[in-house]
Amino acid sequence: MTAPAVAGDQWADLQGAALLGTDRRPLPEPGTPLAGSVDRTDPATALLDLAALAVVRRRAGALPGPAVETPAPAPDDPRPALPEPAARRLAVLLGTRGGHGSTANLAELLPQWLSAARARGYRLPPALVPALLDTARARSELRADAVTLAGPLGRWLAPLNPDWRYVTRTAADTDLGGAADRPGELVWQEGLFAERVAHLTRLRRTDPAAGLALLASTWSTERAEDRVLFLDSLQDGLSGADEEFLEAALGDRSKNVRATAAELLSTLPGSALAERMAARAREAVRYEGGRLHVTPPAACDPAMQRDGIPVKSPTGRGERAWWFGEVVAAAPLSLWTADTGLTPDRLLAVPTVDAADGGGAEWAEDLREAWARAAVRQQDAGWARALLGGPPRPGRAGRTPGAPAKLLAVLPPAERAAWTAAFVQTHGLGDAFQLLGACATPWTPPLSTAVVAALKRAAELGSYPWSHSGVLGMTERALAPETAPAVEALAADTSPDTAWSDTFTRLAGTLRFRQAMLAELAG
Repeated sequence: MTAPAVAGDQWADLQGAALLGTDRRPLPEPGTPLAGSVDRTDPATALLDLAALAVVRRRAGALPGPAVETPAPAPDDPRPALPEPAARRLAVLLGTRGGHGSTANLAELLPQWLSAARARGYRLPPALVPALLDTARARSELRADAVTLAGPLGRWLAPLNPDWRYVTRTAADTDLGGAADRPGELVWQEGLFAERVAHLTRLRRTDPAAGLALLASTWSTERAEDRVLFLDSLQDGLSGADEEFLEAALGDRSKNVRATAAELLSTLPGSALAERMAARAREAVRYEGGRLHVTPPAACDPAMQRDGIPVKSPTGRGERAWWFGEVVAAAPLSLWTADTGLTPDRLLAVPTVDAADGGGAEWAEDLREAWARAAVRQQDAGWARALLGGPPRPGRAGRTPGAPAKLLAVLPPAERAAWTAAFVQTHGLGDAFQLLGACATPWTPPLSTAVVAALKRAAELGSYPWSHSGVLGMTERALAPETAPAVEALAADTSPDTAWSDTFTRLAGTLRFRQAMLAELAG
């Protein structure tokens, strides 16, 4: 609606009198349309009366504005409708910021709900789409799932609210056909950096060649710090087809880009860089007489620097030890078994000596650490298994390397969970946080049972729940819901005046909530 101007622009006169004061700006004359029979005994009161008359006159005289064009309806969404119980659960998850009764922070369970619903291809009730888009606006980690679940309706709504602009920059499941697709192109050209990285990563999982072409199309204009993370995205679908691009990146002006390109090339056993590193590794380690004779590099020549080995160690280690570790970590692991005829387990048992003075106990640790890095880079489960050793058992703790979580992540999920369960049974939860984080969620029933038993032991020993806060936070999201009865039993058996009683009660409530949540999504 629009209103005509007040005659003689008297509304502006009234505003001026209100701002400057009636002693400095006179009121409209009595004969004007607005003045009427207003009592002017008190100028301030008269000003308010005149303003009231003006407002009524302006509103009464408003004329209809031009009709707003009705937008075309949102496209149809053929996906199956979300089950009604699951829809009610989503409304609860979207409508809370904290706990719900005796359960954990429900905001932390929302990602699990969205991921499960997305995997089943559900269509959300239209009334819940705006609330979901609002939530994902504040939590970028939810955006990919939220945009996919919102579907055509979400993209139809996005232009109507500036707060939802991210929707047009977030690739959904249907937007990954290739770099030329309009939604994907829009993300790459106009998206925020995190959105661009996410899009490139997802595209590499479905069409590695298209992802490489997309990155190459803007590579020369990207910032150095961005190029590093974009290169990291090439890990998905990495193959010999990427070698030419990565070899060119070895000449990048940024040392971090060069180092990242070299690390990726070292994971390709047939690459030219891997062959160059294999030649250097043969010079650095020689198997002879049942021993591994170590001759670390004497210098870091320009060729080594181009292949991603920094001259100075960023860790403060000795230069020769640093160069030695970098060379061995980048060499193909198949080199050692092929040249020696030994399995990884047997190689790890071979004594190590310094080729120059016959000593060398210190080189054994460096060699083992470099092999561990190579196993992680090359995702070699055989070497990872040998480096980790067998699952820890009471009386046989295993090798328990300094950073086993990365090696553990190389193993198949079931084996990973079994190894971690054995570790928890032997060592408790004190050093298990990173290992548990490397296991797929929800945890397997054996691993979940081991964690619950370890929590029981911790409570019986008199430790405090907050000393295990990291693991407890993880259990709320990752414990198998089937362990709820066991946790409820712990809550019942624990003295009610202790912190552990509240902890177990809360955990049991969360498990029941998750159990119902996943059952509803299963239909």
